[in-house]
Amino acid sequence: MKRIITLILTLSVALGWADQPNFVVIFTDDQGYGDLGCFGGEHVETPRIDQMAAEGAKLTSFYVSAPYCTPSRAALMTGCYHRRIDMGMGSRFFVTLNADRKGLNPKEITIAEVLGSVGYRTGIFGKWHLGDQPEFLPTRQGFEEFFGLPYSHDIHPYHPAQDKYKFPKLPLLEGETVIEMEPNADLFTQRITERAVSFIERHKEEPFFLYVPHPLPHVPLHVSEDFMEGVDSEVVDALAKEEGIDYKLREKLFKECMSEIDWSVGRILDTLTEAGISENTIVIFTSDNGAGRMGTPHNHSGPLRGRKGSTLEGGVRMPTVIRWPAQIKAGQENDTLMTTMDLLPTFAKLAGAEAPTDRVIDGKDITACLVDGAETPHEAFYYGHATSLKAIRYGDWKYHLNQGKPNGANTAKLYNLKDDIGESKNVISLHPELVEKFESLAKAHEDDLFRNSRSAGFVDRPVQLKLAKQRKK
Repeated sequence: MKRIITLILTLSVALGWADQPNFVVIFTDDQGYGDLGCFGGEHVETPRIDQMAAEGAKLTSFYVSAPYCTPSRAALMTGCYHRRIDMGMGSRFFVTLNADRKGLNPKEITIAEVLGSVGYRTGIFGKWHLGDQPEFLPTRQGFEEFFGLPYSHDIHPYHPAQDKYKFPKLPLLEGETVIEMEPNADLFTQRITERAVSFIERHKEEPFFLYVPHPLPHVPLHVSEDFMEGVDSEVVDALAKEEGIDYKLREKLFKECMSEIDWSVGRILDTLTEAGISENTIVIFTSDNGAGRMGTPHNHSGPLRGRKGSTLEGGVRMPTVIRWPAQIKAGQENDTLMTTMDLLPTFAKLAGAEAPTDRVIDGKDITACLVDGAETPHEAFYYGHATSLKAIRYGDWKYHLNQGKPNGANTAKLYNLKDDIGESKNVISLHPELVEKFESLAKAHEDDLFRNSRSAGFVDRPVQLKLAKQRKK
């Protein structure tokens, strides 16, 4: 019966019989696999996201392309491995920084552009982090509306390594215009949510794509006053006396930070319900990479090993929840291998749009996986770091490539993720026959990237973003 339903859905979309679904992607920053109640987190309270999982599905093998902000977001937007589009690093760091000469190439085709081609309204409210120069901003990549930050909120004068980086004040943008410098970060989640809610209310009568990439819970942690109730009085007093931004002190606000994000998800879901469009709106909640690294013991990878920056599972397997009442049966736990790169071709198919055909797209249509529990369309998944291949997943097997040691020692490892999700038992000596298969996959992938890669975008003279001049009244 499920297969019949899937066939009917596919045919109805192809023939234009079904209403185009709305798409909402909520993307947090540096959230670990264990940082949701429905994924076993006891250090957080996330009732609305847990409810969303109960009404939809938990995706327990859902991956991002890279364990860092910029390459992960580039893959989401384009449906491509970050190395294919030269977005593994910024021009001077693992991510794009302020006044970076590098960014997502305007010639790339994003989810927003694909959906916009068939009449979708498009908005992003939150953190972009794919280049801060005008040529690279989301308004040049298919988004009609943008309110938020061009990069991470720690790229500011209070960064612990400020002596090295000399970061300028943090800009807040409306479209392509800087409207504030050093905005009150405690209000980020509330302000982003207000904009997302307004976008839904204004476009409820037409199909839309809403992208909500929260800057948090990336450090430094920020929480509005509404969610400070219950915080230890000593922490509250210390915050009142805070000079600049105390990263270590703010680590104690992780639970409250996640509670506010959970509230934000609830507001979005409630707005969809009030607008009468909840049934045919696909809402996905996930993160850009694993639990943060900068002295952040507050968030967790759950049963996974590794954190942000690592191609162990904890760096790239995300706590993901999807809700689509019209097609996804409630209360499912789906362990099929899927990725953020799959969203572009999947959304295109469901919207009746054409995914790009003039270039290689790594993502696959996962409609049948989500609705029907079909097997993954990926032969393998390739774990890339900034500019190199680190590991491969093939079925339940994960192979960490030999990275070499000064003494010539072989560092290759093999894990069975079905039996050993924490990657603790290297069984490579028991399965030498698999090594040849993985090495063959690695060579084919590298050859493909060599033949079919595209350049990032570059500008000759990047400039610092500055506050727009105020008109005289």
